[in-house]
Amino acid sequence: MAWFYLFLAGVLEIVWAFFMKKSSGFTLLVPSAITLVTMIASFALLSVAMRSLPLGTAYTIWTGIGAVGAFTIGVVVLGEMLTPLRLVAAILIVTGIVLMKLSGPSP
Repeated sequence: MAWFYLFLAGVLEIVWAFFMKKSSGFTLLVPSAITLVTMIASFALLSVAMRSLPLGTAYTIWTGIGAVGAFTIGVVVLGEMLTPLRLVAAILIVTGIVLMKLSGPSP
C-alpha cells in the first residue's frame, strides 16, 4: 500500500503545482484553495508512505513524479517549450525514479 500512497502523493503534487501556477500568485480563490488542499493531501500521503519506505527512496520518487508530471503538464497543457535538452532531463529523472525503486527492498 505504501507504493500506492506514494504514487498518489506524487500525482497530487502535480495537481497542486498546476493550480499554483493558475492561482496567479495566490490571488485567485478557487485555484489557491485547490493548491492548498492538494498540497496538504500530498504531504499527508507522503508521510503515510514514509512509515514503511526509506526516506531517500520515498522523497526522491515523490519529487520525481511531481517534477516530470509538472514538466509534462507544462508542455502539453500550458504550451511551454519542449527542447531536446529538457526532454533528456525528464528522461534522466524518470530513469532515476526507476533505479531508486529497483534499488531497495519492497515493503
